Amino acid sequence: MTDPVDDLGIPLRVRRPVRRVVSLVPSLTEAIATSCPDLLVGATEWCSHPPDLRVERVRGTKNPHVRRIVELAPDLVVCNQEENRRIDVDRLRAAGIPVWVTRIHTLDEAFASLRRLFTEALAVDSPTWLARAVTEWSAPPADPFRNTVIPIWRDPWMVVGRDTFTADLARRLGLRLVHADRPDRYPTLAAVELTEEVDLAILPDEPYPFSETDGPEAFPNIPCILVEGRALTWYGPSLTTARAALTAAMQT
Repeated sequence: MTDPVDDLGIPLRVRRPVRRVVSLVPSLTEAIATSCPDLLVGATEWCSHPPDLRVERVRGTKNPHVRRIVELAPDLVVCNQEENRRIDVDRLRAAGIPVWVTRIHTLDEAFASLRRLFTEALAVDSPTWLARAVTEWSAPPADPFRNTVIPIWRDPWMVVGRDTFTADLARRLGLRLVHADRPDRYPTLAAVELTEEVDLAILPDEPYPFSETDGPEAFPNIPCILVEGRALTWYGPSLTTARAALTAAMQT
């Protein structure tokens, strides 16, 4: 039987059945914990969902405790090309730990990648919530599009740009990111550039914790809404409710 390959085309040679998993991606932690809770033995400190998750924490996405992960003897470690560092993936593989790396820049890539994670890497059934998420996002976007900015940081200001999962999700919501024509995927902007041609500002609570008193003041005379960052950036069970939650927020 041919070994499955991850999203980067790297063959996965893993013991079957997979019984011990460490996840270094919050979205994937939630996906696995919701569908196969008995498999997870480790996750990052940023893995906040499900709220009752009780597994060993192995530091963060950019500085995982590689030695401790090896000591946990997982059958599989799950990573993401954007959220995790290549050097940590290489160190885990050099220690003999199988690693499955996802690459997700669009909703369709998220759906396909999650399906393969479960059916090929973990060798379990595709979860029912994934089918619900696909249905939830199958409706066409609103028309006409609204010129939008989605900051993810301030001092300096950074915003969502091209070729990102959040940009594709925004497009499905009927939003046009005004800075998506810049070369960087997450452009850094001067304050004066932040509001040019913008009709709507969406401020998530992560990675920067925008709030009613921190962020909206930068967008005078522009509608500004605060949303859960997880609804904009996480791919997993949150996709079953994200569209309805974001649409409702934009209508208030």
